[in-house]
Amino acid sequence: MISNLIGRAGKFILGLLVKFLSSLRINPNILTFTGVVISFWGAWNFGFGMMRRGALIIILAGLFDMLDGEVARVRGAETRFGAFYDSVIDRYSDIILLQGLAVWYARQQMLGYVVLVGIVLMGAVMTSYTRARAESLIPSCKVGFMERPERIVLLIIGGLANRMEAVLWVLAILGNWTVINRIYYTWKELPSPRRKAAAQAAAGQTPEAASAFQASPQPSDTLELPKSNLIGGSR
Repeated sequence: MISNLIGRAGKFILGLLVKFLSSLRINPNILTFTGVVISFWGAWNFGFGMMRRGALIIILAGLFDMLDGEVARVRGAETRFGAFYDSVIDRYSDIILLQGLAVWYARQQMLGYVVLVGIVLMGAVMTSYTRARAESLIPSCKVGFMERPERIVLLIIGGLANRMEAVLWVLAILGNWTVINRIYYTWKELPSPRRKAAAQAAAGQTPEAASAFQASPQPSDTLELPKSNLIGGSR
């Protein structure tokens, strides 16, 4: 009951902010950029060991991360570039926050935790990369638990509870486990040579014949114009 009330109140406040920002006709990309600037502020606090303040600043940065997409939707300004830009800026936010923690542990001469932050950073970057690369080969690769929202929530919890070291161990293990899980999932989803050979045999086609068919030029259903007739030609 209480959680529902909190959720509805939060959604109401977010809706008011979205309407206000939309009425000002603010470009959603400006909100995205503001979010990463605030993340730099949070990282600076982490670098000086002010974990609770840094966590509160991350919450503010997360607010802008939610607002940019909602404002774009309300204004009908959703673009493919906006989605790309938001994704790139999110990576910068992730990296700078973890760098702030690395600076703090380096200043405390806690080399083991500097290395641990590096392992967390490796998992954070590779989680995004494996999904992007896998989805160029298969339709979807959203498996794994530790994505960006979970990572940010854990950093906030670690800062507010002053238990960042424990959170970093969780992030290091689950983040890289997510990468391994996506590698395995992609391998499983991609057709192996053995399965392809079995499918060809079931269709009554030998692998040699299939290779010859793929190598031979196929008739085109469209008329190919000379390059000189194309607008602007090839440059």
